Amino acid sequence: MPQAVYILWVILLIVAVLAIPVITVGLHLTWQAARSIERYFAEMRDAGTGIAENTEHIKALNDTLAVASDMLNTAGAVDEHAATIKDTLVERAAKLN
Repeated sequence: MPQAVYILWVILLIVAVLAIPVITVGLHLTWQAARSIERYFAEMRDAGTGIAENTEHIKALNDTLAVASDMLNTAGAVDEHAATIKDTLVERAAKLN
């Protein structure tokens, strides 16, 4: 083999030996970043779950407001009927005296 082939092999070997630590460090940094992202997503999931649990009572409050509105309408009708009964009793009591 000619001398140029040996020189190319030596150059490629030196490049490979120098590139392996750089590649290893790059992969390690990428792995650490991926783990950090995974931890952040876990924290975000926990926070989102807490928010969902704390806001589920809003639906119950909306249901309560709907029932309270119906109760107010019913109370108004009862008040009207009570007023009618009162007026009727007052008229009858006036007729008896």
